[in-house]
Amino acid sequence: MWLMTKHGFYSIVEKKPGEFHVRSRERRDLENLVERVPLSEEEILDTPSHDYAVRLIVDASVVRQILVFLAETLDYDNFKGRIDQTSDQRHKPYHEIWDIMYEALGGYGRPGK
Repeated sequence: MWLMTKHGFYSIVEKKPGEFHVRSRERRDLENLVERVPLSEEEILDTPSHDYAVRLIVDASVVRQILVFLAETLDYDNFKGRIDQTSDQRHKPYHEIWDIMYEALGGYGRPGK
């Protein structure tokens, strides 16, 4: 699952039964989760030779904690507008992904391709 949030960009996968990898391309994104959820027992692992340079390896209960945190901190009525307020230039790639999905799937009454 991909999650594009105001806290960071995450990919969450189940590598083995009950073993979830919460992955990101930027360490700060995972630090945001560790600090804010909080996940004081979890260690951010550096995996520079993988597609995602950093990850947490957790169980399903921690994944639930993360998803609850993300839901509880949703405080905007327009995601693109909220991301435009960030200072880390995340809005450009997020908007590019939005454009690709709009072209492929449509929106505003327009069908996708």
